[in-house]
Amino acid sequence: MKYRNLSHSFYVIITRFNKLTGKINLISAKWWGVRIGRKCTFIGRCHFIKFPGTEISIGNKCTFLSKRRSNLIGINRPCIISTSPSPFKARIEIGNNCGFSGTVIGAFKYIKLGNNVRCGANTLITDSDWHLEDYRSGVPSDVIIGNNVWLGVNSTILKGVTIGDNSLIGANSLVNKSIPSNVIAAGNPCKVIRELPHV
Repeated sequence: MKYRNLSHSFYVIITRFNKLTGKINLISAKWWGVRIGRKCTFIGRCHFIKFPGTEISIGNKCTFLSKRRSNLIGINRPCIISTSPSPFKARIEIGNNCGFSGTVIGAFKYIKLGNNVRCGANTLITDSDWHLEDYRSGVPSDVIIGNNVWLGVNSTILKGVTIGDNSLIGANSLVNKSIPSNVIAAGNPCKVIRELPHV
């Protein structure tokens, strides 16, 4: 009984701490000018970076896991949602009911996620090669991720990629070409493995 009471007390403390962290994240988002919908959840500190002239909008009921043990397979960094100062007036649009675990989304131009997108632990989504001043860096290109897409742990989505609705990207995949709807794709580089039944 004593252990049960101790466990309950610990649960209450963690719940209150997570609520406080959630409020801090909302304050941070507001300070950066990030638009966040209703009933979003934060575990740990999510980092927002939005430069003037850029936009970040997040839908309703999204979840951001940024603490190392908030995901049972572990995450190695907090969620980071950032736009870069560039001539492209970067925009990030995130739909409703999306989940992120140590996910980094960095936009120079335009990144859009649909509804019900699951981003596994330590996923990365970027529309640029970065270091635009370097002659080896190409021009940023839009990234579009459809509805009900699942990105497996450690997946990296590079510039110019579109992922169609309902597709699943396997763990540790490097996605440098577009992936159609309703498929399982994996690998480095990521390729279609098989089609999924249409639901």
